[in-house]
Amino acid sequence: MHDGIERESVIVIGAGAGGLVSAAMLAAQGLDVTVVEAAAAPGGKMRSMPAGPAQVDGGPTVFTMRPVFDAIFAACDARLEDYLTLSPATTLARHAWGADRLDLHADRERSIDAIGDFAGAEEARGYRRFCDEAERIYRALEKPFILGPRPTQLSLAWAMALANPADLLTTRPFQSLWRGLGDYFRDVRLRQLFGRYATYCGASPYRCPATLMLIAHVEASGVWLLDGGMHALARALEALAVRHGARFRYASPVRTILTDQRGVTGVELASGERLHARRVICNADPAALADGRFGADVAHAAPPMPPARRSLSALVWTTHSETSGFPLAHHNVFFSGDYAAEFAALDAGRVPDAPTVYICAADRPSDGGPATGRERLQILVNAPALGDRVTLSHAEVEQCQSRMIACLARSGLSVELPPETTILSTPATFEALFPSTGGALYGRASHGSVAAFRRPTSHTRVPGLYLAGGATHPGPGVPMAALSGRLACATLLKDLASTRRSALAAMPGGISTQPATTGATG
Repeated sequence: MHDGIERESVIVIGAGAGGLVSAAMLAAQGLDVTVVEAAAAPGGKMRSMPAGPAQVDGGPTVFTMRPVFDAIFAACDARLEDYLTLSPATTLARHAWGADRLDLHADRERSIDAIGDFAGAEEARGYRRFCDEAERIYRALEKPFILGPRPTQLSLAWAMALANPADLLTTRPFQSLWRGLGDYFRDVRLRQLFGRYATYCGASPYRCPATLMLIAHVEASGVWLLDGGMHALARALEALAVRHGARFRYASPVRTILTDQRGVTGVELASGERLHARRVICNADPAALADGRFGADVAHAAPPMPPARRSLSALVWTTHSETSGFPLAHHNVFFSGDYAAEFAALDAGRVPDAPTVYICAADRPSDGGPATGRERLQILVNAPALGDRVTLSHAEVEQCQSRMIACLARSGLSVELPPETTILSTPATFEALFPSTGGALYGRASHGSVAAFRRPTSHTRVPGLYLAGGATHPGPGVPMAALSGRLACATLLKDLASTRRSALAAMPGGISTQPATTGATG
């Protein structure tokens, strides 16, 4: 017994951020938790890739919203800093447009001065106003949407009206991010820079709502560098869960989620082994559920994902390489010369001819510094999520790589990509890792004013089955996926308590009320 909850079995499918958080928090509440994961290690998209003698993050590289993780570890009677070594980034990112260069800093005033030097005093004043609005949007949406378990358009509007009616008019759900940025910046380079935040959730700045300005506030609130990269966060969450008794079974893909007339009964592994539990959290992409990859009986637990609604995928080079000619910081963005053409190509299902390129130089401090010999790099170019339909040929891969290298060369950066220490992951790679997604890395694309409300919540139509992960509410990105795991934990515990109250209210003669079930998918 732990805080009034007896030791009930829970199975968590998938050891991504959402699954890891839910496993740790449920184990800390005294539940008997087993995590089954198809891969050989935790992390999901926070995977570590071999690059010769080195290991390189093959997924997310930016750690933000530290208070989310501080709260999760505190809820498990632990401290984040006891599991991870973190240092605050003083430079958020280095941005380049050919010979032009701009750093954004953790210190807002330094960023304002840098923008003034880069584009003039009027743009610096625009940046100050932009930061104020990004913060205002975040504050308006934090409690009713980001932290809310099952927000709808109506519930969000009602909560915002009660808190501050003016927020209903200032969150910009019906204006595109690109147009909204025009209110603050005339310099197209700055619109590119802040429009790129749309790609943090796999969207186009021309099609997503200006509400996503809030991402700028999240990043400006603090970026942290982790010793061991983002995969170290996955290992820390795994260790936290194990400390409270959770068990992890790797290389154990799930074939079927088992059910009876009352709901979930457990899972059947690809090996044929069956594990039994009345509560299952699925940390796979909901599209896999809807496609029947976990069995026909639970396919209705999540809405289908039409390919046209998918978020972006990517081409990701992980390498241990030498560079020269450009002073890399830890996070770097090399912009294309025509952003509209770039996203038009992505919308048309093509890798852009002139892509924007992101580089994480893992061995460099946040503000840069010289490299000595080979260094660990992740290089990313956005791509359409068609990995279940299109496999790039060797010639197409070579062409994409040549175009990426040409973009870097415009800013003076030379990068060697030795075959023996370089791995390229494509949309087809990500489809194989995360089936039914086409390689989409962020679930449903955040296009239009209602897309955020179309993401599944932790509730499903199948009693005892819950969802977590970046493709569920509140959205993509490691902190949001972690919050989804916390929401799944809270929903499961609430249902469990409700079921027990029903059992305690059993009628004389042993006839009890029906057990509580989870609600319909949001």
